[in-house]
Amino acid sequence: MGRPYVIIVSEVSIDGKLTLYRGASSKELMSLMDEEAYRYLHEIRAKVDGIMVGCETVRTDNPSLTVRYVQGKNPVRIIPCSTANVPLDANVLNTEEAPTVIAVTEKADPERVEKIRERGAEVIVAGDELVDFDLLLPELYRRGIKTLMVEGGASVNWEFVRRGVVDEIRIIHLPVIVGGENVPTLVGGEGFKKLKNLLHLRLRAHFVRGKQLITEWEVAK
Repeated sequence: MGRPYVIIVSEVSIDGKLTLYRGASSKELMSLMDEEAYRYLHEIRAKVDGIMVGCETVRTDNPSLTVRYVQGKNPVRIIPCSTANVPLDANVLNTEEAPTVIAVTEKADPERVEKIRERGAEVIVAGDELVDFDLLLPELYRRGIKTLMVEGGASVNWEFVRRGVVDEIRIIHLPVIVGGENVPTLVGGEGFKKLKNLLHLRLRAHFVRGKQLITEWEVAK
C-alpha cells in the first residue's frame, strides 16, 4: 500500500464518548476497564510496529504507550505535533523505554525541535502548517512501520478516517453512559455530512474479555 496497515483502537462509552468532559483525561474512563481488557489492548501493542496518539493526548494523559500487561516488544511511538509543543518531561520522551518519533511542521520552533532531539526522539518534518498525514504515513512506512495502531484522540482518528487510510477499528465498549454535547467521541473533525461519503465497516468479530464487550470491524473496501 505504500503506507502502514492502520488499526484504530479505543475504549468508548456506550454513547461513544472518550472522556468525561472536554479536556479531561481518558484515563478516568479507562479506569473502568478490568485487567483482561487491558491485556487485550496490550496484546495489540505488542504485535504492531508503531503506535500513535495526538499531541493533546500526550499533554492531557501523559501515556507511556508501552507493553506492560503481556510479553512483547514496545512499538515505536509516533506523536503528530505541528508546533513541537510536546511537553519535554512527557513519558513518550523517555526513549530508554521505546523509540519515539515526533512529527512536526515547518512552522515548529527550531529550538524546541532541538530540545526534543536532545531527549533522544527522532523528528520528522511533514507539512507546512499542520502535520500532513499524506506525507507522514509513507515516510513511516519507509522507516519500517508496516503496522500502525492509532489510539486517538478524536482529531487524530478523524485525520485517518477522512483520508480513507483506516483498515480496522477495534472497540472496547465500556458499559456506561457519559452524555454531553461537546464531549469528545471516537471520531471528531467536521464529519462527512453526506450519506454517500460515510465510511462503511463490516463486523468481523465480537466477544467478551473480562467484563468488556469488544467489537472488531474491517473497513469495507
